[in-house]
Amino acid sequence: MPELQNKRILLGVTGGIAAYKAAELTRLLIKAGARVQVVMTQAATQFVGAKTFQALSGQPVITDLWDDASANGMAHIQLSRESDLVVVAPATADFIARLAHGLAGDMLSTLCLARSCPLVLAPAMNRQMWAHPATQRNVRQMREDGVAVLGPDAGEQACGEVGEGRMLEPVGLYNAIVAQFTPALLANQHVLITAGPTLEKLDPVRALTNMSSGKMGYAVAQAAIEAGATVTLISGPTCIAPPAAARVIHVESAAEMLQAVNQQVPDADIFISVAAVADYRPQQSHVNKLKKSDATLTLTLVPNVDILGQVAQLPNPPFCVGFAAETEQLLEYGEAKRKRKHLPLLAVNRAQDALGSDDNELILLDDNGVHPLAKADKLTLARQLITHIADLYTRSR
Repeated sequence: MPELQNKRILLGVTGGIAAYKAAELTRLLIKAGARVQVVMTQAATQFVGAKTFQALSGQPVITDLWDDASANGMAHIQLSRESDLVVVAPATADFIARLAHGLAGDMLSTLCLARSCPLVLAPAMNRQMWAHPATQRNVRQMREDGVAVLGPDAGEQACGEVGEGRMLEPVGLYNAIVAQFTPALLANQHVLITAGPTLEKLDPVRALTNMSSGKMGYAVAQAAIEAGATVTLISGPTCIAPPAAARVIHVESAAEMLQAVNQQVPDADIFISVAAVADYRPQQSHVNKLKKSDATLTLTLVPNVDILGQVAQLPNPPFCVGFAAETEQLLEYGEAKRKRKHLPLLAVNRAQDALGSDDNELILLDDNGVHPLAKADKLTLARQLITHIADLYTRSR
């Protein structure tokens, strides 16, 4: 079943260049089974035409406070009562300011004040507008009023400047919207996750690594966020964007990952070790590039510290979850690893099927036995895994 089947989402679009991203967000919401009603400010129509959103949503777009679509002439009341969630993307500095001060001069701001459902804002503006004390004051007020403020992101802006103020990308907003409808199974819990490969340098231009893409670890981070957790993601080198709501610590080597984990684990309630950490590293990392020759090159490798094993052996460890990528005898090797490291839960998969792919197939091993998860995209599997973790964690407390 689509993730947002029959959810009623009112999408507000205000006057910023990021309005074009709202079109893609509309498409994603519709694809997920949601019923989307778009409400645009007059300024928004200067950037994207209402017909675009009408075509994508299959619903007439409302732009006027005096819209007579409602039989009783109170469309701002009817629309808010018929919605499960109101999302304003982009939310300009002006619109946020008006909401913070309770002003209601157009349809969108009026229904935001009249709503009886949650409100989500996705700010989008120039970096100096975002950093201005007045904007920061207004955003704090919205958060104090119980409004979810997602982003903004940092990067290159339409004005040519670089900094914080970009609206989150549509996929990131979509995931955050899904989270609004996900049971908060891990609310108030700090989840520490490692993801991706590690890179062990031989010299400045060569390194030992593996084929992990980081997709599974990033999916687990997203699923934990959806379940209400505060997530710290320690990531090796990847080419994918992390979840917007995660605190991300970038590392390269296994030693750097170990150091980051040791710094963060005292505050973690749950530790999920998804990263494909290199078992070995070169005994010597050369400062200068090794020159090619006809001679045979012999490398001496030394073992890296077992990060998960070390965390699991702490006097008061967090709830530890491991991953194992095996090429054969998955159950035997996986269960042996779980018992050796004293883990309450281990997820095992076939390395040749999982590394770098978009889909996966997991087998969960715990004290209650074997729990296979059928092949699916990695985010779907991550959500199932987080549900299983939350159940075990709750029962272990």
